[in-house]
Amino acid sequence: MATPAKRALKLARAVFGWLGLAVGCYFLAGWVGSSIPSQPYYNEPRPGDDAVEIIIATNGVHTSIAVPLRSADMDWTRVFPPSDTANPFRLYTHVAISWGERAVFLDTPTWGDLSPLTVLRVMSVGGDALYHVEHWVRPAPSPDFRTIRISHRQYRALVRALLRDLPERTPDRAVYAGYTDQDVFYDALGTYTVYKTCNEWTGETLRMAGIETGAWTPFAGSVMKWVPPYRAHGSPPIQ
Repeated sequence: MATPAKRALKLARAVFGWLGLAVGCYFLAGWVGSSIPSQPYYNEPRPGDDAVEIIIATNGVHTSIAVPLRSADMDWTRVFPPSDTANPFRLYTHVAISWGERAVFLDTPTWGDLSPLTVLRVMSVGGDALYHVEHWVRPAPSPDFRTIRISHRQYRALVRALLRDLPERTPDRAVYAGYTDQDVFYDALGTYTVYKTCNEWTGETLRMAGIETGAWTPFAGSVMKWVPPYRAHGSPPIQ
């Protein structure tokens, strides 16, 4: 007859075995879903065409979409004013927008601060969302900041997609301090889940604008695999 200790060990092995299988299936599903093109007939504007240049940025785990701060199509200062940051005096040229889980954004300035309990809660029941908005000065392309040229029609659709989870602005809208003096967080609609991750939000945004990406993009690599690779041309580093 098995002792209680042996039964407990057997149960633990079974639990971790099934957990490992679930995680493996999730990563496999992410690879398959992100390999299916969402826009099979997408054509990037040709050189010389009147187009808007945007940036898809990543830190290896999280992705964001950077757009010109002001243009004929959209003035982002009306939605995300630089005055909300701790350093509103720089001559910002771009705003980078992303979406993610509230506790992960606010309580984990570094990945080393991420609590296992937070991960377990997000994986099991999800979490409330926030917008992360960064203000940049003349961002230069790099391997982690890759440019895409899109039409003005696509850009206007991208603007609507980027704003889809933003609650109506009120005079007392909450603004949460960011990681630097150039970024902030805002309340957002929606729930972060293992299906709708921060990177799937980026992918969904691109799909809504008719920009080529994968059908499901739960990981940073799922998004970046569709963005043309960086080609060095001697630009200054991002500021």
